[in-house]
Amino acid sequence: MTITIYHNPACGTSRNTLAMIRQSGEEPEVIEYLKTPPSRERLAELIAAMGISPRELLRQKGTPYAELELDAPRWSDGELIDFMMAHPILINRPIVETPLGTKLCRPSEAVLDILPNPDIGPFTKDDGEVVIDSDGRRVR
Repeated sequence: MTITIYHNPACGTSRNTLAMIRQSGEEPEVIEYLKTPPSRERLAELIAAMGISPRELLRQKGTPYAELELDAPRWSDGELIDFMMAHPILINRPIVETPLGTKLCRPSEAVLDILPNPDIGPFTKDDGEVVIDSDGRRVR
């Protein structure tokens, strides 16, 4: 199995996650999910593999979340997936699949928990936050 990232290049968290994957020595399959959304079946598989509910995958910021009243408890899991299919921007990102698991990588350093080689050396995010220091220690 290769590493796959459901990516939005406009998202700093997604860019940092991709950079950590590459720094681990892997070149992932990059799926820009806004251009090529997963099928409904694939999205349901990803949600199940992450062990979260569709509601937990919904992105609120910069989306029609409030306008669609998606915080209302009346929506079933299937209906929430339907909303994500109709509006892929509602799918939170980045989602990463590796041989060790599938995870919504927020914060971006969550990807280290599922990388086959998490010893990526020093890493600093785009915004200057140090994730791994010069001694190779993860900063929390």
